[in-house]
Amino acid sequence: MQRKAYVSGVAALLAVLLAGCTGSTDDGGPADNSNPGEAGTATAAAEPGRYDSLPQACGAVSRSTLDSLLPGIREITDEARRETAYAGEATLTYDTDRKAGCRWKVESADATDRLFVDFERVVSYGTAVSDDSQAEGLFAEQVLAADLPVPTASETGSPQATPSTSASPSATVSPSAPTSTSTTGSPSPSASTTPADLQPRLLDDLGDEAFVDDVLSSSGSTAKQRTVTVAFRTSNVIVTIEYEEQPTTIGTVPDSKEMQDRARKLAAQLADSLAG
Repeated sequence: MQRKAYVSGVAALLAVLLAGCTGSTDDGGPADNSNPGEAGTATAAAEPGRYDSLPQACGAVSRSTLDSLLPGIREITDEARRETAYAGEATLTYDTDRKAGCRWKVESADATDRLFVDFERVVSYGTAVSDDSQAEGLFAEQVLAADLPVPTASETGSPQATPSTSASPSATVSPSAPTSTSTTGSPSPSASTTPADLQPRLLDDLGDEAFVDDVLSSSGSTAKQRTVTVAFRTSNVIVTIEYEEQPTTIGTVPDSKEMQDRARKLAAQLADSLAG
């Protein structure tokens, strides 16, 4: 599926952030905020981020939520294997206060489901750039990498807003460009059948900024695999959720709305836990 990069506002944001990291004046000399005769006066350091640690990733998702996202977990009859499935597998990290993640994989009679949750705490080592600004720049890069569709006219025919060059990605209107598959059944020959509210898009109701991506694989003759990604930033922490489902029956397509709803519900729970 070809998707045109949605870059205007995000690229401008990155340019602004990079410019803020430089410590020079227009004439090439070092920036100096001190008054004449006050050499050596230190510039005030940027504010630290809200968070100085991360939650334990494998314990961040409740069992009831895992039951919803990984239905096959309840089909496991052996208690020890079921407990192992609930526990998940922590990703390798050398500093759990900077990076923490967990993976789950459960097979059922109908499908194989995978869940990955990643927490990243961003720290700026430049005195002129705050932790929040550094995290904002990294999240903007993540939005660019997602290659979200360009916002187009809405279904009602009114044009949607284009991003401001000074705004963060979350300030823009959710993209509604069509993709090449429908949400149920086999791939659709008409891209217009995909509802706008299921398109990969920016979200304005999650953290400081967020987006959802939705990709349906179409390679080979095996059953289609759908991957839904929800990522959000709150202060200097970036959270990424990847939720995958591959049915066991060829010709079956995972339901886009159902998977997005489940992933966004988990994202909202994690955002609330961070806020608390």
